[in-house]
Amino acid sequence: MPPRYQPFREFHIVVLGAGGVGKSCLTAQFVHKEWIESYDPTIEDSYRTQVSIDGRQIILEILDTAGTDQFVAMRDLYMKTGQGFLLVFSITSKSSLDELASLREEIIRIKDDETVPIVLVGNKSDLEDQRVVERAKAFSISQRWEAPYYETSARTRTNVDEVFIDLCRQMLRRDDANEAANDDEPYDKHESTNPFARKSRRKRRHREHKCVIL
Repeated sequence: MPPRYQPFREFHIVVLGAGGVGKSCLTAQFVHKEWIESYDPTIEDSYRTQVSIDGRQIILEILDTAGTDQFVAMRDLYMKTGQGFLLVFSITSKSSLDELASLREEIIRIKDDETVPIVLVGNKSDLEDQRVVERAKAFSISQRWEAPYYETSARTRTNVDEVFIDLCRQMLRRDDANEAANDDEPYDKHESTNPFARKSRRKRRHREHKCVIL
């Protein structure tokens, strides 16, 4: 029997976190494999790229969001359209980690779903001598949130691909579960024309707990 055709999947990733934690650098390293030494503070930037995850082709729309309070009003829209979220803080800033709790709560409130695909990212791991956030504390938070935790360096490209790949795998598992649920339900010709209908069906799933120690 020939292998089943696997259509391209398209997912929307939103990168969130305080200003200055390296969201733009992480995204640019993943998409373009380049280090941005200096750049203007981001208002909003989007990237489109194709990746292969476990033999499956995926188109990613990645939204790199602003970290300033000036653009908080735009976050509701980001969170409504996003399917997976990177919550990024700097290991050199306790406040940047503290800020993520409210972002996660807002995501869950807007999505009305506690199992939204999320990866917790401690960036700037190359600045170990300036660390103020202990790995154990960040990992404890990730366990409580049931989200994988990685420590990354956009400068050295450490674990940059890994955080996006992990998030893609979460979204794929979720999408597969939704499709399986749809296959088990009676056909509805009106629903079949609505690309957002299946997203309203949610199944709780088990998440892997990961801590990457450098």
